[in-house]
Amino acid sequence: MKGPLLLMAGIGLFGILDANSKLLSGGFSAAQTIFLRYAILLLALFALRAVWRGTGGPLLTAHPRLHALRAVAMLSAGTFFFLGFRHLPLADGYLIFFTAPFLTLIFAAVFLKEPVPRVAWLWSAVGFAGVLMALAPRLGNGGSLFGFACVTMGTLCYTTNITINRRLRAETGFARLILWPGIFGIITTAPFAAWHWVAPDAFQWVQLAANGLVAGGATVLLAIAFRYAAPSRLAPFEFIALPWSVALDFMIFGNHPSLAVIAGGAVVVLACLMSERAVSRLHGISAGKP
Repeated sequence: MKGPLLLMAGIGLFGILDANSKLLSGGFSAAQTIFLRYAILLLALFALRAVWRGTGGPLLTAHPRLHALRAVAMLSAGTFFFLGFRHLPLADGYLIFFTAPFLTLIFAAVFLKEPVPRVAWLWSAVGFAGVLMALAPRLGNGGSLFGFACVTMGTLCYTTNITINRRLRAETGFARLILWPGIFGIITTAPFAAWHWVAPDAFQWVQLAANGLVAGGATVLLAIAFRYAAPSRLAPFEFIALPWSVALDFMIFGNHPSLAVIAGGAVVVLACLMSERAVSRLHGISAGKP
């Protein structure tokens, strides 16, 4: 269960990141927010390595091209989601994002050449049905084509990132997972952040620092999850973002979930549990167990 548990914890942190970013989006540009996210994350990494030498493992990699592509995918996903949710109702945007588990299975089959059992498609479809049940009553509240395009591109970049995480599963430690996208993100966003810079107050500095640390934690957990389990096993668990987002929406913004959202969340949880049960049975059969 290490892979699914790590994935769900990482998605939980991404939910906190989205909520915090939503609070920040009214006062700061995407460039400044993402620049500070990476800067704070790199400062935290090097501070840890200064106190405990070698924390996070090696910094150099034998796969520079994969790390470069991963850095581009991460920065693009963060920027596209930030811009997309600025122009779309959350329900419309999340419905597009929840195509990611299907894309994960497709990318695993095409680029990783990993077998995708039918049960993975089945329970991913059940999870998506839960999402439709939860979000359908809230759709149609308006939204720009630009917003839809941004969330679609963000979802593709997110799926690219987690596919590369699987390719990098042989690398140990987490320092490389933070260092290379951090350097690329800072260099790329610095000019735009400087151009649109808004001086944060004390509380906003705390929010921005939390944004960086939470993003780092989520990134590492998600990457490590794909070291322990194949995308076909983890894909249905990505729908757990629905109950996470509902809980955060209630706790932070005071929005009470409707009966449709509660029912849809229950279907998502059921899909995750049944998917794991089915995968465990398949592993038992392949190992020669009754």
